[in-house]
Amino acid sequence: MPASVPEKPSLEGLEEKWSARWRRDGTFVFDRSKARADVYSIDTPPPTVSGELHIGHCCSYTHTDITARYWRMRGKEVFYPMGWDDNSLNVVRRVSVNYGVTCDPHLPFDAGLEPPGPNTKQKVPVSRPNFVALCEQLTTELEQKYFDLWTTMGLSVDWDQTYTTIGGRAQRVSQHAFLRLLDRGIAYTQDAPTVWDVEYKTAVAQAELEDRELDGAYHRVAFTGAAGDDLLIDTTRPELIPACVALVAHPGDARYKSRFGETVTTPLFRASVPLRAHPLADPEKGTGLVMVCTFGDMTDVTWWRELDLPVRSVMAPDGRLLPVTWGAPGWESADAGAAQAAYDEVAGKHVKQAQKRMVELLRESGDLRGDPKPIRHPVKFWENGTRPLEIITNRQWFIRNGGRDDDLREAMLRYGKELRWHPDFMRVRYENWVNGLTGDWNISRQLPFGVPIPLWYPVDENGEVDWDSPIRPEPEALPVDPSTHVPPGYTADQRDRPGGFVGDPNVMDTWATSSLSPQIVGGWVDDPELFEKVFPYDLRPQAHEIIRTWLFYTVLRSHFEFESLPWSDAAISGFVYDPDRKKISKSAGNAPENPTNLLAEYGADAVRYWAAGGRPGQDTALDRNQFKIGRRLAIKILNASRFALQFGEPPEDAVPAAPLDLALLAALRTTVAEATAAFDDYDYTKALERIEPFFWSFCDDYVELVKQRAYSGDASALATLRTTLSTILRLFAPFLPYCTEEVWSWWQDGSVHRAPWPSRDELAAGGDGDADETLAAVAWALGELRRAKTEAKRSMKTPVVRAVVRETAERIAAIRSAESDLREAGVVGELTYEESPDPSVTAELEPA
Repeated sequence: MPASVPEKPSLEGLEEKWSARWRRDGTFVFDRSKARADVYSIDTPPPTVSGELHIGHCCSYTHTDITARYWRMRGKEVFYPMGWDDNSLNVVRRVSVNYGVTCDPHLPFDAGLEPPGPNTKQKVPVSRPNFVALCEQLTTELEQKYFDLWTTMGLSVDWDQTYTTIGGRAQRVSQHAFLRLLDRGIAYTQDAPTVWDVEYKTAVAQAELEDRELDGAYHRVAFTGAAGDDLLIDTTRPELIPACVALVAHPGDARYKSRFGETVTTPLFRASVPLRAHPLADPEKGTGLVMVCTFGDMTDVTWWRELDLPVRSVMAPDGRLLPVTWGAPGWESADAGAAQAAYDEVAGKHVKQAQKRMVELLRESGDLRGDPKPIRHPVKFWENGTRPLEIITNRQWFIRNGGRDDDLREAMLRYGKELRWHPDFMRVRYENWVNGLTGDWNISRQLPFGVPIPLWYPVDENGEVDWDSPIRPEPEALPVDPSTHVPPGYTADQRDRPGGFVGDPNVMDTWATSSLSPQIVGGWVDDPELFEKVFPYDLRPQAHEIIRTWLFYTVLRSHFEFESLPWSDAAISGFVYDPDRKKISKSAGNAPENPTNLLAEYGADAVRYWAAGGRPGQDTALDRNQFKIGRRLAIKILNASRFALQFGEPPEDAVPAAPLDLALLAALRTTVAEATAAFDDYDYTKALERIEPFFWSFCDDYVELVKQRAYSGDASALATLRTTLSTILRLFAPFLPYCTEEVWSWWQDGSVHRAPWPSRDELAAGGDGDADETLAAVAWALGELRRAKTEAKRSMKTPVVRAVVRETAERIAAIRSAESDLREAGVVGELTYEESPDPSVTAELEPA
């Protein structure tokens, strides 16, 4: 037994031991001297730093690591970075909740601020510098926790390539790319309907929306037609009647066909609005007549745009109804005094309060017909928000995305076809998203923490801001913060003054930065030599729910800059579900197990084994039984390796020659070929499904059959054990990095993770594994002998006086070739054979 082999191998402490050794030795550090053809580059998802990572993250990031380890062993120099996405609305929300604060940019910095904490009933306003400092404090703490978890999980990341989406490098790339798009008119600003979160007072993107079923009610309200008759509509938003700019019905609706173009009068406010035709109106819904308000939902936006309607905005950024002056331009009324009196009853109220009072006013005026009809209906929310979204009109920055440009849309669809998807059916999600785009990408956010829009605007002598004449920074000055930096040609004392300047108050949407992850970590701006070696990347691994955001936006940005895909392959992971079949997520807070506890209980190799069972694109259940199986497998690898190594080095000229040994290597040759093909197709689960059964057959069958020859020093047996062990460890290494590295260190130099992936050629002595049935046949016969002893309740060492093997001629010939191994393993005396189509083994045991 080599001195390095422990008496009692154990999994305990392997994570700490080997993760430290890998960091010390630079095992996974990227060698940038390699040529592009020798590089395999991964555009890794930067997890949002806004909460605790859960077991679902461990699952999907393990999939990426398995792939990275495989390609490293295939001889590629793997560029495997890690990023932290720490500039999002999620971070702002988490800081607000954790510290009990809100941001008020008008307040001065408080050097001695002590935030009240998460349990405060009333959040305390703090200055923007104070709020940003709390964001940085929170993200730094969470990023350390993320690093600790990923390190324990065994991710073979090159931590020298870590980046943050709020860091200087990311800001420089994001601002540089934004200015390039601005030069070409791809980025533009305008006043437009904006999907708005009233709690955090910021815009949100179409891709960040989700529907939630809420209780509501249909209110039947009477408008007055040109002839003085009633025109009835059903609405769930009666508080938006003052924002009504039209009624619409389907062009084919016979009830209204003759009335299209007619002028209708709104209830309470006596405003004149047109009755128009539009195919999106559903004649089967309600009365078939729909109120168009600016804006109640995205359909209102479509009608407003396509019917060229005016805007009457009543929604403030905080979700209250704005004060308006009836009778002023845009707010014309047949009775401005009555309209004003009615509106003053709802002005300044939050939506629900305004709705309640508006219903009372309609009932008093007789314009509400019948009682409200309760319903359940979908309402738009920001995916992590707590209050329904509104649509308000304000100035935002946009990037063209194909929502209104057919040529760009076709280009994006073409990229979707060129990209190799794993699994392929995920392409449909991408195509559905592209085909469903209705507007451009709103990239500006009204948040205190994020990558600033790098522009200033001149202020004329009257104090009016010229939003159409942005002042750009010098390229070498990037990154800049317009709230603190001064534009070229101005001085600091001219900020916010007539004749001076103002900074753009917005920051970029988190996806506007994350969509540049290939450019950020690859050194597009700062390190073009590195960028040439890694771009376009080989792999984008990610979850399927952000195909519409991260994947789509990254393809879009790559198109604008390089007119190419940013990667050749996309590997899509599924969700992890809790025992109640609910998706585990940070926002839901339903992770039943802390991953740190699971790692401590079962070990990283066991958790990784469970994760590897989650097929590409398929959802996975959290299953403790799989953790147990994975731990048992890792322990078996240690113990089986100890058995194989106890005999020392075989003679230098030893080669596998015995039929059973050649049969084992033939089966191993087939296993290597199938696992390699599966890995090449990004199907790591299939690869494991080929490797694991071979290993258990090796332990349960071959080892038992070959023990006597091994103990006697048979050169063929010893050479086969060493060859097989080396191959098995390398096959398992991407999945179970700790136990395989531990065993490798007992008898090999260097790391198993830098060893070459096994090939069929190095197992050539095994012959044709597809045709050789020797191992399977002999293992079957041994199994039948064991079963006979078990049924007789006898020890496995009980001698068999006589045994008869009934099998086909071919299988008998295979068993005969390894008969000596079968006799030794089964303790068999007389052994005879009979040809039979019904396989069986009869065993006469030595009397007890």
